[in-house]
Amino acid sequence: MSVEPEYEYAWPQPPVGGYTAEDLDRLPNLPPHTELIDGSLVFVSPQTKFHMRAMRVLESNLCRVVPEHLEVVREMTVTVGRRNRPEPDVMVVRGEADTGPGQTSFHPEDVLLAVEVVSPDSVDRDRDAKPRKYAAAGIAHYWRVEEDGGRPVVYVFELEPATKTYAVTGIHHGQLKVTVPFDVDIDLEEMLRR
Repeated sequence: MSVEPEYEYAWPQPPVGGYTAEDLDRLPNLPPHTELIDGSLVFVSPQTKFHMRAMRVLESNLCRVVPEHLEVVREMTVTVGRRNRPEPDVMVVRGEADTGPGQTSFHPEDVLLAVEVVSPDSVDRDRDAKPRKYAAAGIAHYWRVEEDGGRPVVYVFELEPATKTYAVTGIHHGQLKVTVPFDVDIDLEEMLRR
């Protein structure tokens, strides 16, 4: 005896050539935080407590120190190409990039910093695919946050403009202290306490 599901989900059928960045705003009933990578929809897994705490700590600390002409945003996409619209966990964007309450994405030239908190299902995307796309689009700074042995570690990258690739400028355990893109000093152990 088989049990019939109570509802049936109608998965979106991709067009020939894949989806475009504009499609993300038009497709009905997409799960929250759906990303577009290389023309394919990427759905996120349930969030871990570490991921949630890391995002909260980063967002609240960045909001305290961000210069007035910049804004900290969370879980919004950046359109880095016709077939790519990833969603960094946290971004710092230029204040003048605000187009109003209906805005769903930013242009890469408006993004100063993109931050990804790595989840078990996003390791390859956050370590490889997304930083390559952010660098190629000219986003100057990228931080990757990971859990290592139960402790947070932040890998800090800066764009090398001649090659449009990221160079590691620091690996931070315990304390994230940087002077670019602006002065930041975050006790990473907060991610374990909150």
